[in-house]
Amino acid sequence: MGYDLSLTSGRLKRRFSHNQKLEQYMDLDLNGKVAVVTGGSVGIGKAIAKELALEGVNVAVCARREDLLKQAASDLASETGGKIIPIVTDTTSESSVASMVERVISELGGVDILVNNAATPGGLVLGPLAESAEEDLLADINTKVVGYFRCAKATAPIMQERGWGRIINIGGLSARSAGAISGLRNAGLVHFTKTLSNQLGPDGITVNLVHPGSTRTERTTDEDIARASQATATRRMVDASEIGYVVAFLASNKSTAITGEVIAAGGGVGVAVYQ
Repeated sequence: MGYDLSLTSGRLKRRFSHNQKLEQYMDLDLNGKVAVVTGGSVGIGKAIAKELALEGVNVAVCARREDLLKQAASDLASETGGKIIPIVTDTTSESSVASMVERVISELGGVDILVNNAATPGGLVLGPLAESAEEDLLADINTKVVGYFRCAKATAPIMQERGWGRIINIGGLSARSAGAISGLRNAGLVHFTKTLSNQLGPDGITVNLVHPGSTRTERTTDEDIARASQATATRRMVDASEIGYVVAFLASNKSTAITGEVIAAGGGVGVAVYQ
């Protein structure tokens, strides 16, 4: 008769299946850390929050829509058994970001990990130049570039005081291919990430950028999956949980040697070579 033993508090996890096969998982030593995940109510952000919580991290999920955010926090707490707090946050507002950080400190004791993820999926400027609006491009940049800047500026001093921290920016593979004008926001994040890594590295803080490609979330259709699968080296669409695995590793002590880097997590999409 099989049995199941799972230690989901950041310690070594062992799971026995019905055939008594033992699977062992890397201990990421994240138990008790505190993370802020922006854009955490749905999709990739929610999947990242789940993986961090499964590693024993206390997570503040942040987004604009209160209804979705509260549902996400409830789902995550139920699925992981972890401490999840929802905080309505508008990352285009400096005061909203400051208020969010104050609440995280008050309720969770500080900030060790920042996952910058809040953005409009795909961007707002997707068509030709003649049909593109300046205000849409500015909104994209204000959310995904300046918004990331606001959150990093608000949380970095807390990490510097502790002498340890992780900032993980979520970009997109549109940074590596011409197409939608909104892709330039992801290219800008490359420079931002490297610059922050140089500035914050002496304080024990690493800063990295993850570029997802087409990713399966709760909103993905069968047609999306079929189309995306034909474009990847693995012939399958990457699941949001897999982005969560990458982020959880980058958030851990196991990733200390990696900073200022860009990691593509799109299943091998594209044929370009990067040296």
